[in-house]
Amino acid sequence: MLILSEKDIKSFYGMSHCMEDIKSMLVHKMDGSIVSPHRTVIEAKETNGSALYMPNLDIYEKFISMKAVTIFPNNPSKGKPTTQGVLLLSDAQDGSHLAMLNASYLTRLRTGALTGLATDQLARENADTLLVIGTGAMAFEQVLGVLEVRTIARIMLFNPTVEKAHSFMNKLRDFGISSEVDIEIHKNVDEAVRQADVICCSTRSKVPVFNGKDVRPGTHVNGVGSYLPSMREVDFEFIQCADKIVVDDFDGASQEAGELIDANSQDEWSYSKLHGELMGMVTGDISGRQNDSEITFFKSVGAAYFDSASAIGVYKEAQERNVGTSVKV
Repeated sequence: MLILSEKDIKSFYGMSHCMEDIKSMLVHKMDGSIVSPHRTVIEAKETNGSALYMPNLDIYEKFISMKAVTIFPNNPSKGKPTTQGVLLLSDAQDGSHLAMLNASYLTRLRTGALTGLATDQLARENADTLLVIGTGAMAFEQVLGVLEVRTIARIMLFNPTVEKAHSFMNKLRDFGISSEVDIEIHKNVDEAVRQADVICCSTRSKVPVFNGKDVRPGTHVNGVGSYLPSMREVDFEFIQCADKIVVDDFDGASQEAGELIDANSQDEWSYSKLHGELMGMVTGDISGRQNDSEITFFKSVGAAYFDSASAIGVYKEAQERNVGTSVKV
């Protein structure tokens, strides 16, 4: 079995690789080559934590994957990361276990890749101002996903704890974000929303993180932080005013996206108003943005086949590069 650490994976696998692997996988999913049972979510309410178990079979690539990820928001106070994950990759023809990958980075990367793919389809071509709401671990790859598909000149950061926003800004600069890109810390989220072309929300909030009425025409919003029925990142007013709402996976979104579950319980909105899934846009079955005034929303809760696509891509590349540690099990 090949063991691949986060450092191993980061040394050769980045945002552009992940986006291409997910695009390819979505084409195969459209053909019926992906079998992905709904994930199991266990809440550890006494510690405000969650554990997610996500299996997937890729018939086309002939791999089985199982990802286990834990999310414990109180961990930073103990010197531990909020999100920790591993992914077991197996051969679908004989069941042999091929690799164990650190999945924390892969989870962040594939989520950012989904945002990049959605933003490419739904944001205005001339969108150049990005607002990031929530500057936790998941937010960094959100920025990278948007930068992959749009020329961003200004990044606005909002976080309830301002110090975390400053640390996030430093992380972006250390990564190599050019000084030609303005990075600003904002303390008033409403004012920031009114200036944004693209908004990325990466929070575990149980209440909406901005006022829907402040979103101007032509804005695209990505919501990736909330993944339980009790969570909300956008309000009902925003959902009502959105011209197109696209989800990463309909089954997951209908069971886990708190904003949409809440909206569906009200008379003025139902799931029938969804524009469709990301898969449909990538394959050209449904349209992306059609004019500069549309307000668009991409809601992502994650699905096992996205993790599988990135893990398979990593495994193949690692074999070619002879990266990782081989162990007998």
